[in-house]
Order: sequence, then structure tokens, then C-alpha cells
Amino acid sequence: MSEKLSEFLKTGADWGKMKTSIPGVFVQKLPAYRNQPARLAVEINPVDAAGSPTKRKGLTVRDVSEYEDFKEILNNDKMESLFEMLDVVNPPSAKKAGKNSGDDFIDI
Repeated sequence: MSEKLSEFLKTGADWGKMKTSIPGVFVQKLPAYRNQPARLAVEINPVDAAGSPTKRKGLTVRDVSEYEDFKEILNNDKMESLFEMLDVVNPPSAKKAGKNSGDDFIDI
């Protein structure tokens, strides 16, 4: 695995992505920037049934400490409440509105 990642870092295209065995998790090559060399990061991006990302850009996590920070924030009990409040005030999205429409869906 490390060899594949090393090879991807050396020869992969800038901003290129490599799928992982975890659905919605990709390894992305970040280009060199100022005095920082090119590096690999993890991109978290929901996928469709075919395994393709559903968003143009996902959440980029550069290292374990950043992952721990995001995990702490996302696991906060108040996050679910916040999203529920947003659902109340936001107009329905096309994705949610289209979910229950159509003849091949039965809401039980």
C-alpha cells in the first residue's frame, strides 16, 4: 500500500484522485505550494451507486490531527440539532424533493 501511495505522490497528476476500499474516501495529490512540497491528503466525498463522487469538491483532510479535529466537531451532539434546525428553515432541496416523487416509490 505504501509503495502505491509513494508512486502516486511521485507520478500522479496534481489534484489527481485515487479511490480507496472505503466508499467515499479518496487519496488526493496536492500540488507543491510556495515552499511546501507536493503531498497526499484524504478527500471525503459522498459517492453514488457507481462509486463516483457526488460533489465537485469533498472535505480535504491533510493529516491525523486535522482528522481528529473534524471528528470531534462532527461527533458533537449539537451538530444533529443544528442540521435539524437548518432543515426547518431552508427550502427543500431538489434531491429531497425528488426522493418521494415518482410511481416507483412507496412511502411506508
